[in-house]
Amino acid sequence: MDETVVKWLYTPNCQQEPINLLSKLAVNLPGVIFQVLQRQDGSVFVPYVSSGCEYLYELEPEALQTDFQVLYKLIHPQDIKAFAESIAVCSTTLTPWHWEGRIITPSGIKWIQGTSQPELQAEGDFLWNGLVMDITERKQAEEKLQESEARYKAILDAIPDLMFRISRDGKYLDLKGQGANVTLSREEIIGKHLQELLPSDVAAISQVAIAKTLDSGTLQTCEYQLSTPLGVRDYEARLVVSGQDEILAIVRDITERKQAEVKLQNLAKKFAKAFSCSPDSITISTLSEGRFIEVNDSFVKLSGYEPDQVIGKTSFELNLWVRDRDRLNLLEELQATGVVRNLEFEFRQKSGEIITTLVSAEVIDLDGNKSILAVHHDITERKQVEAQLRLCGERDRLLAKTLVRIRSSLNLEQILQTTVTEVRQFLQADRVFIGLNNANLGVRTLAESVDPKYPSILGWSTNDEAYLQELRNLLKDNLVRVVEDITKISVSPKVKAHYRKFQSKATLAVPIMLNNELFGALIANQCSGSRHWQPIEIDLLQQMSEQVAIAIQQSQIYQKLAELNTNLEHQVQERTAQLQQKMQEVEKLHRVKDVVLHTVAHDLRTSVMGNLMVLKNLLNQGVGQGDKGTRGQGGQGGQGGQGGQGRIIEESPLSPPNAQCPMPNAHYPLSPEGVPPSPIPVSPSIIERMIQGNDHQLTMINSLLEINSCEKQGIEIKPEPVQFSILLGGIFAQLEPMLTQNQATLKNLVPADLPLVMADGTRLQKVLAHLITHRLQNNPPGLNFILSATVEAGMIRTQIQDDGVVMSKLECDRLFDLHVRDPQDSCSTSIGLKMYLCRKVIKAHGGKIGVITNRKRGLTFWFTLPLITPSATSRP
Repeated sequence: MDETVVKWLYTPNCQQEPINLLSKLAVNLPGVIFQVLQRQDGSVFVPYVSSGCEYLYELEPEALQTDFQVLYKLIHPQDIKAFAESIAVCSTTLTPWHWEGRIITPSGIKWIQGTSQPELQAEGDFLWNGLVMDITERKQAEEKLQESEARYKAILDAIPDLMFRISRDGKYLDLKGQGANVTLSREEIIGKHLQELLPSDVAAISQVAIAKTLDSGTLQTCEYQLSTPLGVRDYEARLVVSGQDEILAIVRDITERKQAEVKLQNLAKKFAKAFSCSPDSITISTLSEGRFIEVNDSFVKLSGYEPDQVIGKTSFELNLWVRDRDRLNLLEELQATGVVRNLEFEFRQKSGEIITTLVSAEVIDLDGNKSILAVHHDITERKQVEAQLRLCGERDRLLAKTLVRIRSSLNLEQILQTTVTEVRQFLQADRVFIGLNNANLGVRTLAESVDPKYPSILGWSTNDEAYLQELRNLLKDNLVRVVEDITKISVSPKVKAHYRKFQSKATLAVPIMLNNELFGALIANQCSGSRHWQPIEIDLLQQMSEQVAIAIQQSQIYQKLAELNTNLEHQVQERTAQLQQKMQEVEKLHRVKDVVLHTVAHDLRTSVMGNLMVLKNLLNQGVGQGDKGTRGQGGQGGQGGQGGQGRIIEESPLSPPNAQCPMPNAHYPLSPEGVPPSPIPVSPSIIERMIQGNDHQLTMINSLLEINSCEKQGIEIKPEPVQFSILLGGIFAQLEPMLTQNQATLKNLVPADLPLVMADGTRLQKVLAHLITHRLQNNPPGLNFILSATVEAGMIRTQIQDDGVVMSKLECDRLFDLHVRDPQDSCSTSIGLKMYLCRKVIKAHGGKIGVITNRKRGLTFWFTLPLITPSATSRP
C-alpha cells in the first residue's frame, strides 16, 4: 500500500479521496488491510480496517474499531502464546512482524498470515500498518502434500524399485532387489534369459524395448502385467543404456497408480453426472447479460423450457424473473462478495405459474469470461405448506378458544356472537351468521357479524313453509353447501331474491346437526364478489358448526339441569326437615335412656347395698352363736368372702355335719297355739356366696355408671409429675395382700432412673389392679408376674408378663372393647367393663394399651405413657 495514503489516513483531518482510494484497493485485495496505533499507555486505536474483515474474521469493520480485543478472542487457544510473543519481539526490535496461526470463526477454523512493519512515532507510540490474508487453502494443501509425501515415502521404503542389468539378447547380468517382493533368489535369476522367467508376451515386449534403447540411445519405457502371489500387478520398466550392448532396467510396481487413474476417470464421470442429474436446478450464465450457457435437466423440469429454448437467451427474454429488480440485487451481492447463499427469489415458469426458490450463486471464470454458476432449490411446496400450517395454527387457536368459551360459559347468546365475529375475522368474509331451524318459530337469524357496508341479516325470519323447505333441502343429508358464484347456480326465484336483498355473491353454509336432525346452519357470505373457498376454510366451518351444536346442546342440558336442580332443592329441604325431626327423636331417646339408666342403676345400687348390709350382719350373728373354739379360721373365712378367693370357715365338730345357722333377730309369726315356728336354717357358705354375688353386682353397676359418664363427659384425670418407678412400687405395695392371698409373686424389673411422667396415680392403680385381677381370676393360684418398663420414642412402655394360660388372637383383639360377652367367655362382663375402662384411662393420659399372647405360655399386658414435657409442667 502506498505510504502516502497511509499517512493521509493517519492524519486526523485526512481527506475522503485517499480513504476512498484505499477502500477500492482493499476490496480487490485477498485479505484485510489494517492500521493499528498502540499508545504508550497500552491502549489501542484502530484508524482503519478494510472490508475484508467481514469475510475473513466474519466481523464488521466497525466492531473491530470499537473493540480491538475481539480479535484476541478469535485466536485459537494453542496459538495465543506464539501470537503474543511475536508482537512482543517486534515491539522490542522494531523488526517486521510475520505470524501464521489459526482463528475460530462462526463458520469454522481458518488459517491466517499477518505481516506488518511497526513504526515508532514521535510521541513514543507504535503504528502498525499491515495485511492479514486467508491462507487456509494453502495450509490445507500443504497438509495434504505432507500426507502425500509421507504416503509415497512409505511406499518407496516398503517396496523399493528393482534394478536389472540385461544384455541385448535378454540375459540377466545382475540385479539389485533388497526389500523387493521377489519370489526367486538371486542365483535363480542371474544367467537366465527373459524367455525363461517371464511370460512369452512380456518377454517379447521387453526384448523389443531393449533393442530400441540400445539402437536409439534414449530412455525407453514399457508397461506390463505379471501374475504374483498377491494377484495381477502392473509394472513399469524404464530402460537406459548402461554399457556396450547392455541396458539398466528399473522396474517399479505401478499397480496403485493404475488404480488411481481408474478412480480419477470414474470421478470425472461422477462430476459430469452430478451436474446433469442434480435434483436442484443448475445453470451457467454470463455475468453481464445473464445469457444462458448451460443448464441441467432439473432446470428443464423446473422451468418448463427445453435446453434449445434456453441456451443462448437471457433470463429477461424468457421472462423468468417475477420482479426484474431481483436480478439487479443478485448482481450487486455477487459483485460485493463474489458469492451468495440461499437468497429467496420468485420465478415465472413457462406455464406462467409462480414458484419460489432459494438461489446460491458464485462468480466463476469460464474460458476467460466471467460467468455465474447458480443453483436453484425449489421451495414452492414448502412455502405452501408453511402458509397452510399458519392457517391451520390460526384455525386450531380459534377452535380451542371457542371450546374453552363453551366450557367456561353458559351464556349461549354470547358464545354464538363471539363465534361469528372470530370466524368472519379468520375468513376475511363480508358476513358470517348463524340461523336456527325452530319447529315453533320457523327459521330465524340468531347471531351475525357483518361488514357495515352491507345489509344486516340479524333477526330475519320467515314463515313461508315452501321457502323454508327449500332452504332445508339445500342443507339436507348434513352436506356442506359451497357456492363460489351465485350467478352460476340454479335456485328458485325466492332464493335469488334473498341473495339480491342481502347482496350475497358467494356463500359457504355448514349445517348444525343436533341428534341427527337439522337444527340450523353456520353461513359465511362474500358480498364484494365471487370467491373460491379454500378446503381449510370449509374445514373450519365444519368444526365450528360442531362446536356450536355442542354449545346449543349444553344450553339445553343446562336448562334441564336448572329445572332438576330446583326440584332437587325442594326434595333436599323436605329430607332435611325429616332428618332434623329424626335427630330430635334420637336425642329424646338418648335423654330417656340416660334417665332410665340413672334411675335403675341408682335404685338397684341402693337395693344391692342394703342386701349386702343385711347378709353381712346375718353372717356375723350366725358365726357368734356357734362354738368359738371350733371356728379357729373364722376371720380368714370372712376375708375370703370379701376377696372371692378365700375358703369358707369349717363347721364345728360338735354340731351335726349338716347343721344350719338360724336367721338371727327374725320375728316369726306365732302359731295358733302361741308358739313361734322354727327358724329357717341358712348355711354360712350360702350367705357368703350371696355376699359375693351382691359385691359383683355392685361393682358392675359402678362400672356401668362410670362408662356412661366417660362416654358423655370423658375420663377426668388429675395428672402430676411423678417418678414412674416410685409410682409403680407404691401401687404394687397396695396390691401385695391380693397377690399373697392368691399365692402369686411379682418380680419388679423397672429401672430406678426412668424419666418423669405426667400421670394420675389413683387412676393408674385401678388400671394395674384390673389387669392383675383379670389374670388372677382366670388362672389357678401360684401365678408369677414380671414387671418391666423401657423408654421408646418419647414414651414409657410398661409390660406385665405372666406364666398363666394363653388367649386366642381374637380374644386379645377384643379384650379392651365394649361388647356383649359370651356366657362361656373366660372374661366376665364385669371384668370386660373394667378392661374397657382401662383403655379409656390410658388414652386419657395420651398413651396406648394392648395385650400379647406369648408363644408358649402366659400373656403380656402393655401400656405406654408420654414423658413429661415443658408444656405439661406449666399447666395448672
